[in-house]
Amino acid sequence: MESRRILVTGGAGFLGSHLCERLLAAGHEVLCVDNFFTGQRRNVHHLLDHNNFELLRHDITFPLFVEVDEIYNLACPASPIHYQFDPVQTTKTSVIGAINMLGLAKRLKVKVFQASTSEVYGDPSVHPQPESYWGNVNPLGPRACYDEGKRCAETLFFDYHRQHRLKIKVVRIFNTYGPRMHARDGRVVSNFIVQALKGEPITIYGEGQQTRSFCYVDDLIGGFTALMDSPDDIVGPINIGNPNEFTIRQLAEQVIDLTGSSSKLVFEPLPADDPKQRRPDISAAERLLGWGPTIQLREGLLRTIAYFDELLGEA
Repeated sequence: MESRRILVTGGAGFLGSHLCERLLAAGHEVLCVDNFFTGQRRNVHHLLDHNNFELLRHDITFPLFVEVDEIYNLACPASPIHYQFDPVQTTKTSVIGAINMLGLAKRLKVKVFQASTSEVYGDPSVHPQPESYWGNVNPLGPRACYDEGKRCAETLFFDYHRQHRLKIKVVRIFNTYGPRMHARDGRVVSNFIVQALKGEPITIYGEGQQTRSFCYVDDLIGGFTALMDSPDDIVGPINIGNPNEFTIRQLAEQVIDLTGSSSKLVFEPLPADDPKQRRPDISAAERLLGWGPTIQLREGLLRTIAYFDELLGEA
């Protein structure tokens, strides 16, 4: 495959840094763009000396004028703590950022990828969630800046595709975990691991019976590249995630077991609009991309625990 110059927005984030790494390994040039609101320079520090890697500090709510062959748009805070910190900016990143990346792709006549989210399904009344499900989202709640921002971004992508014949790829990401997660992002896997390693009480919201499906980051990035390299008529949206479903309490108990922690479980009230269940129907990804996850929860947790153990040791 010929080498391409590829723009990755949000490239210093958890997912973006792994994507940059994967693209460089495949022989491509990577322009990593991030405003470092939630992305971290340490995530791409090991790439800075790579001849094919370039890092640019930029906020995609402002236009970007660069020359590239492909665009992956991953820029947006993705954990409730971060996207609710400045909800107006979160919506602007999803919507104005999408418009700017679509405009760039249109000018350059290149393919553009949108990292959407399972949050577009809201608190789903259909289980598991297929791409055909329109969702159950509260447009006025504290999560709406992210949920509705991503829904609007999908609308924009499909309108550019229909109106301007732009080549698009849209993926819906389900819960993902792995090394380089932000230690203070409030997500359940990073929360539990950090609390367990510190011997602190592990905080569970509600009774811990709500379910999630956890996909290891390496599997997820494989889904990204499989979709981007698929024929142009496969545009998505396509669910990418691991369909193995666990309760939050089961996750907490497994983290305690794998870390050998003495942490105890403590229970807090459920946050507003927190989904009760979340599991992807990945039949489209299996059929169209030949993609499916290969790394199961125990193995992925062990790798993630090792990362956080080292990170906390540096603190």
